[in-house]
Amino acid sequence: MKSSPRLGIVDYGLGNLASVAGAVERLGCEPLISGKSQALSSADALILPGVGAFGDGIKNIRQRNLVETLEKLVLGDLKPILCICLGFQLLATNGSEFGEHRGLGWIDATIERIRPDPPSLRVPHVGWDELHQVRDCALFEGIPQDSLFYYVHSYAMVSADGDQIVGECDYGGPFIAAICKENIFGVQFHPEKSQRHGLRLLRNFVQQI
Repeated sequence: MKSSPRLGIVDYGLGNLASVAGAVERLGCEPLISGKSQALSSADALILPGVGAFGDGIKNIRQRNLVETLEKLVLGDLKPILCICLGFQLLATNGSEFGEHRGLGWIDATIERIRPDPPSLRVPHVGWDELHQVRDCALFEGIPQDSLFYYVHSYAMVSADGDQIVGECDYGGPFIAAICKENIFGVQFHPEKSQRHGLRLLRNFVQQI
């Protein structure tokens, strides 16, 4: 009998790891929460979650010597990875939250504070909002256009290679909400908190193994 897929949830000290692990279990997969190279290497795919500030996130990843591990597994071994919320933002070249910080640089993009028009719109952007699919992506298989997902963020990806942008959201102006670059997937929203469509997206990700 084929064993259940093992999903390595990258622990770098920030993020709702238990919530992500619970969603993974509901899919019938085995969650493996770890910040260790050997354990993550044994996973069939990776999830990079995260809640918090860009600078803290990338500092923690570097201090735990995870950059080299992630680059080997994702860029070298082409292991599928799904990056969520702060994890999604850390894919960018740089972020401007509480100063300028260099990210992982896997996506040539920048992260900037949301400045909605009208300015009366509340920041952070919290709650359910639409995801507009702008390109076909395996993550969206079976998910209707403009489905609702759950967002919690004050900063957003505002520039990237157009061919890599697969989803957008509008909150007083458009921002990039989902990207796909070969084996690298990223979403600004929280699929683990987005009920039926979120679980379908996670299931679609598992199908990339």
